Amino acid sequence: MGVLYTAIQHAHSGLRWIVLILLIAAIARAYSRRRSGVLYPGKDKLALFAFISVHLQLLLGLLLFLWLSPYGIAADPLEGGGSAVAKYYNYVHWWAMLLAVAIVTIGYIKAKKQAELNKGYKTIGVYYAIGLLIMLAAIPWPFYSGLESVGWS
Repeated sequence: MGVLYTAIQHAHSGLRWIVLILLIAAIARAYSRRRSGVLYPGKDKLALFAFISVHLQLLLGLLLFLWLSPYGIAADPLEGGGSAVAKYYNYVHWWAMLLAVAIVTIGYIKAKKQAELNKGYKTIGVYYAIGLLIMLAAIPWPFYSGLESVGWS
């Protein structure tokens, strides 16, 4: 399980950059097209690719959280499951990312339904931006000073 955990953890960590770049690109494109008055076609490939990458990231995160991670839900509380790192991943990271994925999903579905009203680009821009902000806040960045600063030591 150690090799599988390491492989999926690296994939989850690496895919983060693709997800962030696709979300930023989809938001920028949605706002530029909305501002220029381009009609929303009902299907925007960049928004779709961002949507797919977010869900792929969720699947990798679920594998880690539910089965593979020593800090996830299956962790033994006596062997690191009750540590500050485990609390961070089990409470902050997990729930914030789940909320962000839900917001991106709602935005994509809502935009598809608003194609006739030409509100799709605005919906993509707003919902993807909110999801992106939540993701940025919940990512365990390398420069993150640690969990002691929030009192989880």
